[in-house]
Amino acid sequence: MFGTDRPSTEEKGIPIALIGPEPMIPVMLQAMKSFPSFVPVTGAYANLEEAVQRTRDLMDRVEVILYSGPLPYQVCQDRVQLRVPAHFVPLNGSGLYRSLFRAERMGRLGAMSVDTLTRQPFVKTFRELGQSLPELTFYAGGDPVDTEAMVRFHAEQYAQGNTAIALTALRSVSLKLSELGVPNEWVLPTEQDIIVALERALLSTESRRSKESQIVVGLIDVDGFRKAADLRKSEHDVQRLKLDIHRMMLEYAETLEGHLTPLGGDEYLFVTTRGTFERHTGGYKYIPLAKMAQDAFSLSLSIGIGFGRSAHEAGSHARMALRQAKDAGGSICFIVREDESVIGPLEMAEPLSAGLSLLDAALIRKAEEAGLTQTYLSRVVAQLTRTGKTDYNVHELASVLGVTVRSTHRLLTQWMDAGLVKVAGEERGRAKGRPKQIYRFCFLDDLLRR
Repeated sequence: MFGTDRPSTEEKGIPIALIGPEPMIPVMLQAMKSFPSFVPVTGAYANLEEAVQRTRDLMDRVEVILYSGPLPYQVCQDRVQLRVPAHFVPLNGSGLYRSLFRAERMGRLGAMSVDTLTRQPFVKTFRELGQSLPELTFYAGGDPVDTEAMVRFHAEQYAQGNTAIALTALRSVSLKLSELGVPNEWVLPTEQDIIVALERALLSTESRRSKESQIVVGLIDVDGFRKAADLRKSEHDVQRLKLDIHRMMLEYAETLEGHLTPLGGDEYLFVTTRGTFERHTGGYKYIPLAKMAQDAFSLSLSIGIGFGRSAHEAGSHARMALRQAKDAGGSICFIVREDESVIGPLEMAEPLSAGLSLLDAALIRKAEEAGLTQTYLSRVVAQLTRTGKTDYNVHELASVLGVTVRSTHRLLTQWMDAGLVKVAGEERGRAKGRPKQIYRFCFLDDLLRR
């Protein structure tokens, strides 16, 4: 019903308990893709008594708890002495809009019986819709755990002809009403509501407060600068290009509230804080600077970002990340974290629709032991980001890796023995002969699902 042992906060992220009904957990996990600092530990429940037990089970394994709604939060606050910050996803107008829309589709947008919610969001919502407020009957019971009393309340109101539909914030109540044939809607928060609650939860954690001010070092290499300089007509034009690039870098460092240092040649170093960098990259998803360079000068950038427990460690990780970006062919960005796990590649133009690809340190070690070096791994993952491709024949893979077909055959044998690659099928060409085998990197399927 819930996750494994508490991970190391320093190495993996900030553990957060997500406590809610089973159908809400995937929705909460989807919203969490915007928060790479969090490591979720889920606690699904069927009723509020189970929510209390999930809280007791998970409380000492996490830094913060997020409940799917105000009712489980209230019940657990009353019954458990919480030792970590706790938050809940509020039920506001956006979730109510969806339920009212569904009620209208059912032809039952009339008198309603309501539990958990207050009158205020109904007044605001119907005012915005430009409609008169329908008759509302609110549950006024005592113990919120007594869901049977809620069910009786809604059922009696419907049986007496007082209401056309019941609105409830509890899935268990909704399921029971459906069994009884009482029209109802389970009022759910939207993904945006969950994201706002996650932001509040993140800011309340001790790890977050310390990581907000953590030093981040970035190294930027201008790809193909010499070729661009050769196209300029005079040395003055080359110097103007350098000044324009330098100005763009300074403006970017300013948006990060950071400090920029040119390292000579075509390389720049910037220093900022982790909190600022996370906000300006949409949660480590994309690098706006890369698009600026492409639009202004038709130049691509290779960028390496380093996190660390010290400035020295962050700088070393930035150099490691830049090396991976260059080995992957340039025009790409990687982040190396404290434990040398890798985030990336980050999108260089528009935000990734599927969220981050996070390469775990254990996966990298396993890959390197089988001859799948970080260089090869970076190139394969970069290709995945650009094209979504996970399957290759040997000639395609040789092109991606930048090695001969013979070397690719040898590498594939090692990777298959290690369980990193499998044969996914065969393809036949127009010419006669044996069909070509199609190879699939097993771990890429997991990256695509994130």
